[in-house]
Formats: sequence, C-alpha cells, structure tokens
Amino acid sequence: MANLVIAEQLFNSRLWLGSSLYPSPTVMLEAFAGARPGVVTLSLRRQTAGELHSNDYWQVLKNWAVNNNVLLLPNTAGCHSAKEAILLAHMARELFSTPWIKLEVIGDEQTLQPHPFELVRAAEQLVNDGFNVLPYCTDDLILCRELLAVGCPAVMPWAAPIGTGKGLLNRYQLQNLRQRLPDAVLIIDAGIGKPSQAMEAMELGFDGVLLNTAVARAIDPVAMAQAFKAAVEGGRIAWQAGLMVERSAAAPSTPSWGLPFGGQPPREDTL
Repeated sequence: MANLVIAEQLFNSRLWLGSSLYPSPTVMLEAFAGARPGVVTLSLRRQTAGELHSNDYWQVLKNWAVNNNVLLLPNTAGCHSAKEAILLAHMARELFSTPWIKLEVIGDEQTLQPHPFELVRAAEQLVNDGFNVLPYCTDDLILCRELLAVGCPAVMPWAAPIGTGKGLLNRYQLQNLRQRLPDAVLIIDAGIGKPSQAMEAMELGFDGVLLNTAVARAIDPVAMAQAFKAAVEGGRIAWQAGLMVERSAAAPSTPSWGLPFGGQPPREDTL
C-alpha cells in the first residue's frame, strides 16, 4: 500500500488522529502507539492543555511526535472568522515551528458546519503566508474546488458533523467528490464513529481518514485505535484491488459441474 504524500511530505499512515478527550495522557499515547497515525492534530483553543497543565500536555505531544516521526498538526478549532483563524494559525506556527495548519472556520455553532466564504478567505491568505493549509470543509464540490484553487494541497470534507459518529451521511456526494476531483488529495474529517465507516470511506477512494472522538471516547481507546488502523488499511487495499460492480439481478457464483472456472464445454464439431 503506497504511502501518502502531500506537499512533498511523506505520511506513513492514512489514519490520522486527534489528541483531545482522552481519559489521560497515558491512554492517549498508548492509543497512538496502537494506531501508528500519520498525523496527530491538536487545538490551541479547545485543547485540554489548561486542565492538564501539570502534565505539560503540549510538550508531551511534541516529544511523542518527534520520537515517532509523526506530523503534529495544529488546528484553528473554535474560530468563527477568517481574521481569527489567520491569527491563530500564525500563533501555532510560532509555538510548534511548523508551516502545517488544519484550518477550521465555523459558521454554525450547533452543527459546527464550516463557514465557506470565511474558510476560502482564510485559506487563500494563509497559503500566501507560506502555510500548508489542510481545510476542514463540507462535501460541497464547488467549495472543495475553490479551496484547491487557492493553493490548499488537500481538502478534508466531513462525513457528518463533528462528534456525531453518524458516518457517511451523503455517500453519493462523497463519491461524486472522488470522481470529479480524481487528482486531489481528499481526507475524510469528522463524523466517523465506527471502523466500518472508516473502511467505507477508504473503499470510496478517499486518501485518508481523520477522527478523534470514536477512539478517545471508546471504552478501550487503545483497542479501538488498533481497530481503526486495520479498517483504514483494509479499505485502501480494497479500493486498489477494485471492488466488484453491484448488480440488480442475482448471478451464480458456483460454476457448472465439471467447469471449475465457469467456462463453456467444447462444441462437438471441434472434438
């Protein structure tokens, strides 16, 4: 299974994980060890760093990322305007010495749906400022095109609203994105609740899956992280192998007796 490359950066895994909501830093790091994610995200605004100040939370993440050769990806979660997100992105670059940013600009607090206009505005400015911008967006084709057009090396459409675990709510639209943007890097971000849903996204041809709550809030986060790792890898292999085409009518899978490969018997006049 070929590794993922974005903006000349090699990622050793197509499963990406968030770093919030875990019961403890120890459980979080054990889950990371089980999943071996290609990216770990963290938030400057909504992170539990304040609650875990005595654990030096950000430094723990920095050390783990360096020791495991994993990209630490700050995000702008909690921002509601381009101006706000741009400021936070610059702060993240100074704090973590990275040009990578997961861009979030929320337009609706109830659904946490991205604000399309502010998102594109922020993405364009940050690209001009030298960032590698990975925007969290909806599955709208035009929005994804605009984000790619302003220089984002990948886009990250949601499967469902953040934290809902509802999976691929609009399978048709996601499939359409993959077909209409065949050369773009597409990472599913948000709404994944089960390993089977992550596998389904990969079977559609998506390049990776980013999730947090499904692992962090599991009864056993470490085991769940391992389950998602296997699901993402399996889904990618299935996509590359080529899934069978669905049929409306039944077709026998057992060949006729004496014809092990479903061939036709020879004609008498050829014997």
